[in-house]
Order: sequence, then C-alpha cells, then structure tokens
Amino acid sequence: MITFIVSIIILIIGYFTYGKFIEKLFGVKEQRPTPAYAKKDDVDYVPMGTWKNSMIQLLNIAGVGPIFGPIMGALYGPVAFLWIVLGSIFAGAVHDYLTGMISIRNGGAHLPQLAGRFLGKTMKHVVNAFSVLLLLLVGTVFVTAPAALIADLTPAWISLGVIIGAIFVYYIAATLLPVDKIIGKVYPLFGALLLISAVGIGGGLIVTGADIPEITLANLHPDQIPIFPLLFLTISCGALSGFHATQSPIISRTTKNEKNGRKIFYGMMILEAIIAMIWAAAAMSIFPAGELNSILAESGPAGVVSEVSMLMLGSIGGTLAILGVIVLPITSGDTSFRSARMIIADYINVKQLKITNRLWIALPLFVVSIALTQIDFNILWRYFSWANQSTAMIALWVGAMYLGLQRKPHWVATLPAIFMTMVTFTYILNAPIGFGLPMNLSYMGAGLVTAAAIVAFAYTLRKRLAGGVEIEVDEKVPAAS
Repeated sequence: MITFIVSIIILIIGYFTYGKFIEKLFGVKEQRPTPAYAKKDDVDYVPMGTWKNSMIQLLNIAGVGPIFGPIMGALYGPVAFLWIVLGSIFAGAVHDYLTGMISIRNGGAHLPQLAGRFLGKTMKHVVNAFSVLLLLLVGTVFVTAPAALIADLTPAWISLGVIIGAIFVYYIAATLLPVDKIIGKVYPLFGALLLISAVGIGGGLIVTGADIPEITLANLHPDQIPIFPLLFLTISCGALSGFHATQSPIISRTTKNEKNGRKIFYGMMILEAIIAMIWAAAAMSIFPAGELNSILAESGPAGVVSEVSMLMLGSIGGTLAILGVIVLPITSGDTSFRSARMIIADYINVKQLKITNRLWIALPLFVVSIALTQIDFNILWRYFSWANQSTAMIALWVGAMYLGLQRKPHWVATLPAIFMTMVTFTYILNAPIGFGLPMNLSYMGAGLVTAAAIVAFAYTLRKRLAGGVEIEVDEKVPAAS
C-alpha cells in the first residue's frame, strides 16, 4: 500500500515540478495566436475552454490502454509501478506536451507533417502510413473491447453484432460532425463518469486496506516473460503511448492559449497514469499472479475489469465503474477515426469544410475496420502495441529535433527516444509477429539500429544548425531534406 500511495504522490509532484520545467524549457508565448483562432473553420479548428479541452484530451488518449495494459502488466509484479511513474513523468507526459505544443506552433499539424518538417520528407510518408495503421488498429480494438463489456450488461437477445454496429454508427457521426457538436458536448459528462469510476476503485483499495505489493525489481510473471522489452509495450497508455501523438493535434486546433498546454497535455497524461496505477494495483491485490493469468487467458482484461468492479463496489457501484471503463475506449475510438480522417486529408491536401469531403475519406476507414473486427483481439493488441510504441519513438525524435533546432536542451526528449528505439526494435526483431530472432541477436540488432539513430540525429541536427536556423519564429525553421 505504501508503494501505491507514494507513487500517486510522486506523479502529482511530477506535474508541478518536471512539468513546469518542460513548460519553461519549451518557452510558452501567451500573446501568440493559436490555430484555433488563426485557422478557425468551425469544423476542426474551434476555440474551446481549458476544462473542456482537458477532458476531451484525457478521454481521447485514455482508451482501454490505461486499464487493460496495466492489468496485463500486473503479471510482472510491482516493477510495473516503476514504469508507470517514471515513464509517465519523464517520457509520456513530455511526449504529449511536446507533440501538442509543436503542433500548435505549426498550425495544428499532425505527426506526419511534423515528422516531414523536422526529420525529413521520407519520414513524412513513413509516419503517415504508421499513423493511419495505428489509428485503424486503435479504432478496431476500441470497438470490440467496449462491445464485449456492454454485452455483459445487456439482455442476451441484444447480440454482440448489434452492439458493434451501434458503436460504429456513433463513430461515424463523431468523425464527420464538427468537433464541438458531439465530442465537445458529451465528453465532459463522460469524463466525470470516468473519474468517478477511477476514484471509486482507488478509494476502495485504500479504505479496505488492500494488500497491494510493495516495490521490487523482480520479474514475477508466471511465465517468466522478460521485462525488457515486453513490459514497455504491454503498458503503453498510462506510461508512454504513441497513440497520444495522433490525438494531441486534435486539441492543438481547439486550444485558446499556449499557457494552457501544461494542463491539457502534460497534466492529462499524469492523470491517465494515476488511473493506470489504480487498475494495476487492483489487479495485483485482488488476484494472485497465477489466478490473474488464468482469468486473462479465459476472458481477457475485460473479465478482470468486471470482477474487480463488482467485488469492490457491489452491483450498482460496480456497474457504474464498468460504465466508466466502457466510456474510455469509445471516446478514443471515435477520435481515432477522426484523427485518421484529418491526417489523410492533410496528406492529400483536401479541405474538410464540406461534409462530402469528410465522408469519402472516412467511409473506407470504417470498411477496413469492420473487416479487422473479425481478427482475434490478442493478435490485434500485439500489432497495436508495436505500432503504438514505434509511433511514440518517432514523436520523441521529432520533439528532440525541434528542441535542438531551437538551441535548447533536447535531452529531455532524446533520452526517452533512445530508450524506446531500443525497446521497439528489440521487440520486432524477437517477436513471432516480427522476425522471430533469438533474444540475444535481437538485443544486438536493436543496439545497432539505436546507435545508427543517435548518429543520424546528431549529424542532421549539426548540419541544420550549421546551415543557419531562425530560432525565434518557428514557421521559418527549414524543413529537413
């Protein structure tokens, strides 16, 4: 219990200390017009208040990631707490803040445009493909996961297919309509439900004196699956997630003032980490590792969510908690498709004022997603995990290059970028969904790729700085070639 409480306190302190340091390092310009005003179109560029933006950002980035991921990560034991706390403060929240703020400084640009601008034109195409793939996987996972939870709460005559269809109908509306018509109106209410759910479970753990294990670096996974790199892909949302880099630009287009960025981007990542801590602690305290493994194998993370909620809060409170969990994936799935629509539109330079333009871009995405729902959830999650953290790695390199070109200490992004480069390449070289190499060869291969990335970053940064860079006006920073 001490580890759990101290971890929550450290996360909060991290927001007020390291978060403030990152904000100061970035250099907020309160008088600078944001894209919400400079490019206002009443569709995607719409000025909205900080509270509303914060709740939308939290629901956008959260998904089932800070619940399902920590539940599966709980199999490793309390070492998972370390990754949630340190990963969130020094990597995840930095990733989210830099992505959102750099997007604001570049007209609300999405990650592919930012990658092309700061890492080179080739990376724009690579990241565009990665981002759309990731968003499709997220959208699909976030259809099947809430549908399964809803099915447990509804009469048997309502089939899973009907529930999935209803979720898709909502997703289509949220993808096509202006951001303030559905998302801006219902998300604050959904946010309240989410927070009530998290407070209920977290408060229950403290009041009942739950036997939450104390910190240890030992690997307690029943199958002894290695901590590196698997833990850092299993727990992504709640620590560090590339999916957030696809969501922050949505809010960069609705933020009124740069001074709000720390609350919206850094702060909501910290709040997501607290949610992740609560569910990881609940899974560890209620189920022994062997029993947790069996439940996950039989009914997946959704089964754990249901059992924890009902056991700790009773039938009424448990149902409300489950509804709070259901809200998470639905409110990330809709913005996944919205982000994909915006990224494709930006890539092919199609204005989104006309709903017909939004429609012909969005509909093929839903067709592909419906087909993907036929694939096993566990397989989708593995591909999602790798694509997700690879996107985070790229976004961190973008942030590092941006800070470097501003002649500011870029290590705040470079160090987590180096770490995630090693993680993602070790995984894909070793995993059955990748190259299936032995772990020792995977370590060596990933080490070589990471070293090459460091050299390429240093060379490109030095070359561009030597060529002369306008460091005050961000729009005049030359694009990489």
